[in-house]
Amino acid sequence: MNYDAVLADMVTVAREAGSLTLDYFKRFRDIEIGIKGPADFVSDADKESELLIRKFLFERYPGWSFTGEEFDPVNTDSEHRWLVDPIDGTTNFINGMHYTISLALRRGNETVCGVLYNPPADEMFTAIAGQGAFLNGERLRVSEQADIGLFNIGTGLPTPGLQLYPGSYERLDAIRAPVGAVRIVGSAANSCAYVAMGRLTGYYEETGFVDTAAGILLVQEAGGVVTDWWGRGPEFYERTGALIVANKATHAFLIEKLKDVPRKDPK
Repeated sequence: MNYDAVLADMVTVAREAGSLTLDYFKRFRDIEIGIKGPADFVSDADKESELLIRKFLFERYPGWSFTGEEFDPVNTDSEHRWLVDPIDGTTNFINGMHYTISLALRRGNETVCGVLYNPPADEMFTAIAGQGAFLNGERLRVSEQADIGLFNIGTGLPTPGLQLYPGSYERLDAIRAPVGAVRIVGSAANSCAYVAMGRLTGYYEETGFVDTAAGILLVQEAGGVVTDWWGRGPEFYERTGALIVANKATHAFLIEKLKDVPRKDPK
């Protein structure tokens, strides 16, 4: 199947959702916040963005399934499924910092299209499997940096009591010591995009697959390496959330630093 027209529709609806969310973003101090769980926030903008995207996609692809962050999934097609995070980085969003709209299309067990849109920066990242990754039409490649002292690695800041693995801060300290910098972007999707374009040499975190499906495709299409923390493939990281996306050298470094963490296997 040729997915060029599908990708164009994904870009269109990402821009529409971007326009909607930017209206809220510009008055972020007045946004009403709901709490789904510890350090897990939601706003009206999240819900309205997902509803807009869902309506748009169902009008064009009425038989395809849909999984989003804010509402129950719709299961109508065992072959094609949308994975949508209407605002990835809600904590960023409600504090006036950059966020991402993430759309991925799965065909069976493969991500065939991905779109990430950063509305405040007007950065549109796109990928079709086998056709490369792009930012606003310009082809992307991961960083070629191989000097550990110049690595720039993204992660998320662990919240005590919520992490899957103990010792998160100790591992972060060990990773931070020899590298150039560790950065917390605040959006798993945007972190993946930054690896694809070389702003980060790598990124690791425990996070949800709906957040990262499009970003993983971007990194793969930009020549990066994607595994779980122990070097295993999608049958593990898609289900456990223990993810590394990186250039080759940073991936090897992170695998070495994380290798002693007790392995998490899918349930």
